[in-house]
Amino acid sequence: MNILITVAVTFFAGMGAGLGTGFAGMSAAAVISPMLITFLGIEPYTAVGIALASDVLASAVSAYTYGKSKNLDIKNGLIMMASVLAFTVLGSFLASLLPSAAMGNFSVFMTFLLGIKFIVRPVMTTKEAMMSVTPQKRAVQSVVCGTVIGLICGFVGAGGGMMMLLILTSVLGYELKTAVGTSVFIMSFTALFGAVSHFALGAKPNLWVMFLCIATTLIAAEISAVFANNAPLKKLNKAVGVCLLIFAVVLILLNVFGKTA
Repeated sequence: MNILITVAVTFFAGMGAGLGTGFAGMSAAAVISPMLITFLGIEPYTAVGIALASDVLASAVSAYTYGKSKNLDIKNGLIMMASVLAFTVLGSFLASLLPSAAMGNFSVFMTFLLGIKFIVRPVMTTKEAMMSVTPQKRAVQSVVCGTVIGLICGFVGAGGGMMMLLILTSVLGYELKTAVGTSVFIMSFTALFGAVSHFALGAKPNLWVMFLCIATTLIAAEISAVFANNAPLKKLNKAVGVCLLIFAVVLILLNVFGKTA
């Protein structure tokens, strides 16, 4: 494996994934996995394991940054996380009963759709409006929405961060920064669960590649999370929208390149 190519691929993969995580609560697996598979020839199962390992620290440091700015709903995040984890397993089982054709396309479609949404119809919900919902109602909503997210993500195998952001902002009425903060908080645990599972079940990563991916994703996530927490809502909506659209185009190109390579 050429060292310069390895450094270049992991740098761009990690930076892209970190920006997506810090700005929009996206999973690093969405961009790191296809880049490692396409350009470095890493086996898909191992590539996903590396991407999930990169997700853990990037999501955790982003959640900490959002939490410091009081843009994190820990209580309902934990409730939603429990539902997501439980029903992802059920969704995965249901998916195993059917031919798996739509897996990657769903994630790309969601990313593109959300990018347009944040630019055309920005989320301008305030924290005051969020607080108008009673704690009991919010807890029930978190269980129901976590169930839906888990089933969909388990079924199609992708799109977790996007589904959470969409549901937190559009269904639960979260303010954008709190939605992203809560999303990365949940993802830090789900990514840890996924990474440990992958490595326990036989994924054997190149430690050098994994270290580079983790380091670059972590740095980019922290920088983008700090910017996001200090940005006005309107500017943040545009930044998130542009970031998601670029992400979607990159994923489409990687998909096309992977098929022709």
